[in-house]
Amino acid sequence: MTGAPDTTLSVERSEGTGRPVVLVHGLASRASQDWPASEWESTLAGRPLVRMDLPAHGDSPEVGALPTSAVVDLLAGAVAAVAPGEEVDLVGYSLGARLIWDLARHPELAVRRVVLGGLSPMEPFTLVDLPAARAALAGGPAPQDPITGMILGMTTLPGNRPAALLDLIQGLASEPFDPAVGVPTQPVLLLGGTEDPMAQGIDALAASVPDARVVRVPGDHLAALHSPELRAAVRDFLAED
Repeated sequence: MTGAPDTTLSVERSEGTGRPVVLVHGLASRASQDWPASEWESTLAGRPLVRMDLPAHGDSPEVGALPTSAVVDLLAGAVAAVAPGEEVDLVGYSLGARLIWDLARHPELAVRRVVLGGLSPMEPFTLVDLPAARAALAGGPAPQDPITGMILGMTTLPGNRPAALLDLIQGLASEPFDPAVGVPTQPVLLLGGTEDPMAQGIDALAASVPDARVVRVPGDHLAALHSPELRAAVRDFLAED
């Protein structure tokens, strides 16, 4: 008889002083790619950085088609393991932002401020034709649907586990993102690239959050994440009392 699969996420905490900053990356990426130390350790003035690989990403295990709430539980457990009892700030980008929308109110964590970058107000994963994506992955025809094709292209980038990522997408789609539910009560900074169509709805998102502000930075979805303007906006927001 085999035991339950290991769902312990790969997480690390850097040296530093003060309140830890939890950084959550986007789909088909990994912590070291979205949050390189060369960009973020100096930006956040020596604060401890908590970086993890999401399930089925980087060095974290595959978890199958877990629903969003279960994935958020895994994230909360990973943060609590390296910052037990500490108040933290949360910073997420794209899928990471979607997940920390829920993580911000998780009972296992004390969260002070929340940064949501590249967040779409709609749920793209419910639009993915998973049978067509899986068939293409097995050598069948390319998906006709452009969203499915885009997601498949992301999951098949070098270093990824495409089948595991499609399983994760299936699970997340079973509990779609609904910005009317579970709105963060903490101060929230919403960031979006000026050329990023995914982030064009962040003003509407901000209107639903009790304490929110919006900052636009140069670039499309990928370039905005690595812009100095985004890092400066995060630094200044997290430096506030």
